[in-house]
Amino acid sequence: MSPVDGPESPPPGGEGVESTASLLARTRAGDRVAVDELAARYLPRLQRLAHGRLPLRARDVLDTEDLVHSTLIKALNHVQTFVPQHEGAFLGYLRQTLLNEIRQEIRRVDRRPERDSLPEDVTAAGRSPLDDVIGQEILERYEAALAHLPETQRAAVLLRLEFGFTHEEVAAACGCPSANAARMMVKRALLELAAEMDHVADRT
Repeated sequence: MSPVDGPESPPPGGEGVESTASLLARTRAGDRVAVDELAARYLPRLQRLAHGRLPLRARDVLDTEDLVHSTLIKALNHVQTFVPQHEGAFLGYLRQTLLNEIRQEIRRVDRRPERDSLPEDVTAAGRSPLDDVIGQEILERYEAALAHLPETQRAAVLLRLEFGFTHEEVAAACGCPSANAARMMVKRALLELAAEMDHVADRT
């Protein structure tokens, strides 16, 4: 069973758990404990994303956990001017930061001489698990279409598909009144995404 279809779990901002906005405010005030709490909350989410995006050839020379950890710390060190309206916006910010770091790491690895210890099919293809599932061309259309969605719809897609949030978690992260409302929002967002991907294909 995939994380998307798995059992519902308490949302990160649920009762008894300090909100992301509160932790970010404390982080901007220099509270290192808040930084640690944000890291503990979001590292597993980002590790899942990095595992799906980082090609095998890069993983051979890089510890994915180290990349994710350094990305999160870098993002948290630059939150002074970032004031997210909801948790989904913060995760979108973290996702973009991580993707930028992954692209930079891939470019760095590609500049290295090939290593004899790597299998030929790994160094030649260098595909990520997400590439294998949906294909590079579709992935590029997905990214282009995603960038054209309104922020709330983009957050709904990212939280549900890439971070594996349940509908209850999406509701808490995006300020929806219920899991059912979040379910409908995700459904509409996916329909808009599909339509936009068709438009991207027509333009290429």
